[in-house]
Amino acid sequence: MAEYGILTGQRVAVIWDRSSPLEALKSLVDKLQKLAGDESHVSVENINQLLQSAHKESTFDVVLSGLVPGSTILHSTEILAEIARILRPGGQVLLKEPVETTSIHENKVKTAAKLCSILKLSGLVEVKELQKESLTPEEVQSVQEHLGYQSDSLVSVQVIGKKPNFEVGSSTQLKLSFPKKSAISEKPAVDPNAAKLWTLSANDMNDDGMDLIDSDELLDPEDLKKPDPASLRTASCGEGAKRKACKNCTCGLAEELEQEKMKEQKRSQPKSACGNCYLGDAFRCASCPYLGMPAFKPGEKIILNEKNLHDA
Repeated sequence: MAEYGILTGQRVAVIWDRSSPLEALKSLVDKLQKLAGDESHVSVENINQLLQSAHKESTFDVVLSGLVPGSTILHSTEILAEIARILRPGGQVLLKEPVETTSIHENKVKTAAKLCSILKLSGLVEVKELQKESLTPEEVQSVQEHLGYQSDSLVSVQVIGKKPNFEVGSSTQLKLSFPKKSAISEKPAVDPNAAKLWTLSANDMNDDGMDLIDSDELLDPEDLKKPDPASLRTASCGEGAKRKACKNCTCGLAEELEQEKMKEQKRSQPKSACGNCYLGDAFRCASCPYLGMPAFKPGEKIILNEKNLHDA
């Protein structure tokens, strides 16, 4: 395998920023073009323009970021996700970034563990640190000038990761093995003796030694008598000064009291002297209590106001 893991014919993307020295960037690109075997196979992208680039998914075999000598690139979560998107399945990313050895300033500069975690969350696998080394004087100056950051616990770390051998959203057919139908359809053998015990034939029904009992003969004359409704009532049903059926009455007292109530309401209704009250005012006499009310059907319940029952 050649330097940076690049083989002839592979497409390579080099990511740089304003901290990258131009001469060092040009020297790195020339070296990569020789490794790839074609100038058109190496693309140079500014990190600030990467998200607006027109690169399609799965474009590059290798992505190198922050590897220009003297550069100090900080990779955001969005940049790492975009790098994973433009990588081909099985492609490789190699990046270099200044990190903190402590988590005091991790809001500004990440730790090496945090950087590896974000790479994994971006969809890369086999993420690991290749090496850690102290910052060169040029890199220390670049951090102060371009990042506005100063710390004595900064180191430079190189991390490598790979994209899985499948694209996001891809699918494949699962090969499932099922037992043969013949094996499923086979029924267990039945013991003839056990089957005979549970078989009832016509000959068994006509056996002279078998006595069949008539169910009507099991009933006594008392069982055929209609019970007295009073005997069906519970001890507390209907007791007291005021007859009242118990809740969920089943002895018939509730129906009996309802019929008595309807008869009482019918008796309390005013009786017609002429028998034409239900026909309407045209057929009613001058003293009719229904005068001024609409016609109604014979037997229909009519409720009169108190003032209708007195003479005007």
